[in-house]
Amino acid sequence: MAKYKALSEAFIPELPNYYQGKVRENYDLADDRRIIIATDRISAFDRILASIPLKGRVLTQTARYQFEKTADICPNHVLEYPDPNVLVCRKLEILPVEIVVRGYLAGTTSTSVLTQYKAGKRQMYGFTLPDGMQDNEKLPRAIITPTSKAFDGAHDEPLTADDILRQGLLTPQQWEMVSDYALRLFERGQAIAAERGLILADTKYEFGTDKDGQVVLADEIHTPDSSRYWFADSYRAGQRPVSFDKDFVRNWVVERCDPYKDDVPEIPEDVIDATTKVYVQAYETITGNSFDAGDASVDPLERIRGNLRSYF
Repeated sequence: MAKYKALSEAFIPELPNYYQGKVRENYDLADDRRIIIATDRISAFDRILASIPLKGRVLTQTARYQFEKTADICPNHVLEYPDPNVLVCRKLEILPVEIVVRGYLAGTTSTSVLTQYKAGKRQMYGFTLPDGMQDNEKLPRAIITPTSKAFDGAHDEPLTADDILRQGLLTPQQWEMVSDYALRLFERGQAIAAERGLILADTKYEFGTDKDGQVVLADEIHTPDSSRYWFADSYRAGQRPVSFDKDFVRNWVVERCDPYKDDVPEIPEDVIDATTKVYVQAYETITGNSFDAGDASVDPLERIRGNLRSYF
């Protein structure tokens, strides 16, 4: 593969109302539209680990495929894609709860069911899990494990349905709707994955409300950043299946430090190059389409600026 320049930031001064997220640059237009530019930054453990060339392009195009495959289940925020890294969408009021759906006893973060299970917890997120489960074992049924949506560097915290309603984070109607949407989206995502020889083990969804109060799917969907995918032919309960999600980088970091407390070592170039290949492989496996990486000689930020000129 040709050497591609990473899009580490995407500040465009001609665009209004700039806001930088962990991995995306956002611009709010005056007509209730938002421009979201996916950079190549990779985030885990509540910090930026590195920039992975082509990552933003992969995620935008993977999400585009999945939004189109699930548009019959619930409304989403997509309006148009003026560039491979860019989504123009409806501006939403994001709901303060991140909806995580899990089909397996898996995960590495402090809020994952496997981490809590191995620490001795059996009751979590309003569910009780049986004793004796193995790492990565399939759960009796898919469960929703919501967390608070952390802002300004705070940590996500586990929530139950009772917590959400008692704290007034969502109305009962909103909770019922996002729960129904999330489980149906996950079922569809698992079916699409199975057609490609994959297992969708878990994923996260973000929902918001539009100016009319309608609940709308936001952010991304069923990408290798928001989801844990395993190759089905490698799956055995009790073992670590072969994956191509962020654990590829996470595991390298965890082997060398405590990422919640220590400085993270610089990710070496060979790991970055390998991760780019993993993301491209993920797109092609998840969608069944060949990935168009574009022209390596073109600076990605200049290309994006050109494609967004009509919004200046």
